[in-house]
Amino acid sequence: MSQLRCPICSAPLTRTGRTYRCPSGHSFDISKEGYVHLLPANRMHSKAPGDDKGMAAARNRFLSGGWYAPLRDALCDLALKHAGPAPQVLDSGCGEGYYTAGLWQALTEAGRSVSMAGIDISKFSLRWAAKRAPEVEFAVASAYRLPVAGQSVDLLVNCFSPLGLEEFRRVLRPGGWFFYVVPAPEHLWELKTVLYEEPYPNPEESIPYDGFRCEEVRPVEACLSLTGPEVIHDLFQMTPYYWKTPKSGAERLAGLERLEVRAAFRIHVFQRE
Repeated sequence: MSQLRCPICSAPLTRTGRTYRCPSGHSFDISKEGYVHLLPANRMHSKAPGDDKGMAAARNRFLSGGWYAPLRDALCDLALKHAGPAPQVLDSGCGEGYYTAGLWQALTEAGRSVSMAGIDISKFSLRWAAKRAPEVEFAVASAYRLPVAGQSVDLLVNCFSPLGLEEFRRVLRPGGWFFYVVPAPEHLWELKTVLYEEPYPNPEESIPYDGFRCEEVRPVEACLSLTGPEVIHDLFQMTPYYWKTPKSGAERLAGLERLEVRAAFRIHVFQRE
């Protein structure tokens, strides 16, 4: 049984071969790369929303290098702690699937019977995700209109992605878990000092959300020694700074052969009330 629902009528979808169908007759073909498109045209703000092809490829290269493995491992540890024996897991804003694949592997290797789906608005990102974790259902969809049934999800993960709180409340079962990953104040500080004349830290947020109880805030930090302009540029291209940096800052970064930079995250662990 698919975890996904029809984006038109919200009925359950059934997968037959390379197609998802609902009882009302709506059908959605699975792409050759392995994902399904469940974002109706009237809800798309551009022809290809989300991360573009270059940004998705840069993120895939960088994360495949293991640089953010401490964050992946912390998410897996929390999932093993909080997920039950047969969890329904949703990665909202899954990107190219690095954390999705890590969670799938950790839970299945621990003997859990996992049903897992990942959604993102970028088809370019999902091309990589479907390769990383072919056992997971991946769909082009919006975090603000999740193609998932109400109160059907046991664990929802959101890493640096749009926060669709109303939808998250709708799809999570009472007692279900929500992992929300945000950058810590000093995240990538050394990169920002190269890019900007007056860098500023990220805000340290206290995040009370209606309908959720905060269980813990787990800090994750790592010092990265990046060598070579290619890997430094991949990190730059996968961040929002890529679109906001003055030309002079980008040129300074391009001239570096080595960059010591801190990666610092906060995993906010919530339980659905």
